[in-house]
Amino acid sequence: MTSEADAHAATLGVAVGDSLRRIRQSRPLVHQITNFVVMNETANATLAIGALPVMAHAPEEVAEMATVAGALVLNIGTLTREWVDSMILAGRAANVAGVPVVLDPVGVGSTMLRTDSARLILSQVSVAIVRGNAAEVATLAGQSADIRGVESMGTTGDIGALAATAARVLGCIVAVTGPLDAVSDGHTTLRVANGHPMLAAVSGTGCIASAISGCFAAVNPTQPLRAAAEALVALGVAGEDAAEHSTGPGSFHVALYDALYALSPDTIDRRARVSTA
Repeated sequence: MTSEADAHAATLGVAVGDSLRRIRQSRPLVHQITNFVVMNETANATLAIGALPVMAHAPEEVAEMATVAGALVLNIGTLTREWVDSMILAGRAANVAGVPVVLDPVGVGSTMLRTDSARLILSQVSVAIVRGNAAEVATLAGQSADIRGVESMGTTGDIGALAATAARVLGCIVAVTGPLDAVSDGHTTLRVANGHPMLAAVSGTGCIASAISGCFAAVNPTQPLRAAAEALVALGVAGEDAAEHSTGPGSFHVALYDALYALSPDTIDRRARVSTA
């Protein structure tokens, strides 16, 4: 029987349980060129939710790897010029193969290298989803933002409006994450209210959101808006569950993997707190 919450989520084009079930059945390969801080975290989160991670960044193999993956996640958290070159090689190969690309513009706005690199990738690769915090997304959209290192310290305006504006400027789905999340294609904007404040107390949870976005994009390659929203619901619900079994950031970190692994395709949609902006 479909609950009222299930029906509401379905009317917004969100069916997290269906996608989660397909992730676990097909176990898509998610190729991640990511940063040294979170490689282990994003690999474990990808495995916990049911997909397969591969962390390949050598220019000699990234194009080949990207073509056999279900999705490609590019994360510039600890970038070098050589890694940017690898990201572009992989991204172009993914585009040719029809593999969706997720970009995490970590720290954009804090240094010119990060900002210029993210813009270069966007100019050379057709990106399906950009997932970042408000300051990173605002910078890419040409708006003012306050970012310290890789942390968003504040932006002006509503995150739903920011996501919609950035989606129109960048020509792709934009997911802005924070205390509340917003996902937009420039026309339709969804708010995701799932989550827990403890997610902000552990390094790498934003990067995990991007990795999980790749998992959901792999099984919904032609529906990136749906994939981005469903990924944030899944991580948010897992965060809620992990917080119930945690006493602080350390125990939460471990519990988050367990919670991702334990997500139920049969009940997650009724827990989704998704609305239109």
